[in-house]
Amino acid sequence: MKNKFYITTPIYYVNDKPHLGHAYTTLVADVLVRYFKLKGEKVFFLTGTDEHGAKIEKAAKEAKKSLREFCDEKAEQFKKAWANLNISYDKFIRTSDKEHIEAVQNVLKVLFNKGLIYKGTYEGLYCPGCEQCKTKEDLIDGRCQEHKLEPELMKEESYLFKLSLFQDILKEKIESDELEIIPKERKKEVLSFLKKPLQDISISRQKVKWGVPLPFDQKLTLYVWIDAFLNYLTGLGWKGDVKEAPDFWPADLHLMSKDILRVHATIWPALLLALGLPLPKRIFVHGYFTIDGQKMSKTLGNVIWPDEIVEKFGADGARYLLLSNMSFGKDGDISWQKLNEKYNADLANGLGNLLSRTIKLNETLSVQPENQESISDLCKLIEELKFKEALDQIWQKINWANKHIEEKQLWILTKDNPQEAQKILKELLSLILQVAECLLPFIPETAQKIKEQIRENNSQILFPRVK
Repeated sequence: MKNKFYITTPIYYVNDKPHLGHAYTTLVADVLVRYFKLKGEKVFFLTGTDEHGAKIEKAAKEAKKSLREFCDEKAEQFKKAWANLNISYDKFIRTSDKEHIEAVQNVLKVLFNKGLIYKGTYEGLYCPGCEQCKTKEDLIDGRCQEHKLEPELMKEESYLFKLSLFQDILKEKIESDELEIIPKERKKEVLSFLKKPLQDISISRQKVKWGVPLPFDQKLTLYVWIDAFLNYLTGLGWKGDVKEAPDFWPADLHLMSKDILRVHATIWPALLLALGLPLPKRIFVHGYFTIDGQKMSKTLGNVIWPDEIVEKFGADGARYLLLSNMSFGKDGDISWQKLNEKYNADLANGLGNLLSRTIKLNETLSVQPENQESISDLCKLIEELKFKEALDQIWQKINWANKHIEEKQLWILTKDNPQEAQKILKELLSLILQVAECLLPFIPETAQKIKEQIRENNSQILFPRVK
């Protein structure tokens, strides 16, 4: 398929409600989707929820709810969170969907018949927090770096996938950027990991009942990560038929945070190679949010939830604050004070004030702006996933325009020199229109309001100041 763009977020565990990291990844995907649609490309945006595994069993039990009731409730929370942020996905997949489970079982049969899955015994360290196997080198003071848990020693009869067969080809495809991993430091991390021999991985679980039953051994369920990875294909309507890839495959971009990179750069592409399917083109890994320099933690009581940000600043206010906070790929620090200050400075006093004062100054002169298109260097920044930098460039124009009004004392010129004032107003209105075009992927509702207010020459408050 030509001129297509297929983008995915990870599917999110439903053991808790959507947090800031989930919102950030999904919002970035939405910006890219809106951008490529404006370019006229065929776009597919997949997100959803990962609903199987031991963590979900435990969370449902603690909530005193049935597994189905618990997962249904959590999936709705994610859908509501994305609706509140004005996220325009094409498909919301759930791994408990009947069609997904059937496709996953078809894949398992293919791999088993190829001899790539075999029965054996697995023994190793296992972190229940990430549901990932760990080596001693992964641990700090004997604990998982992400979840601060001591991993369990796991030993059980198991079905294993021959991951070790794919070590050399994985290394070659990552080194050559056929499977591109960015930022570059993340690519180096993966290649460093691949210097050590890959071990075959256990793909079955004896004690976990909430999962996809193995088609060749119904007593066991599938390791949750294998189930989850295949959503990138089944979300496109793929039935597990390995003779051909679904429309839109391969993925043009997988988005994720750094804690799940390793499995996405080893197990997932190895599965695709085993099935004879093309690899995704790019994996982009973003950083974490911290609060006043500390990792967000419910225990510390310093968590900022995305629905709280939307409630205070509105959908577009929240979108702008999250996207402009940190360079994509780096960590970023936020606090309510920083969010308030940035909202008031950039949105209320910056963009909102510029539009309102320019339209008010134009009430008597009724100047018409020239139609504007997006700026090419800004498009380049978006395609390079430099969202903060793109917004910084837009705000340079906004700040220049506000300063220009002051320097020219435009409120005096409209009375003393209407001809000169008309010339400046035309320039300002055209610039604001250009800003609106550029903001369409980022804050779409506001961008449309700006264009309407300029067309009608009637200003309304875009962003009320907050305390």
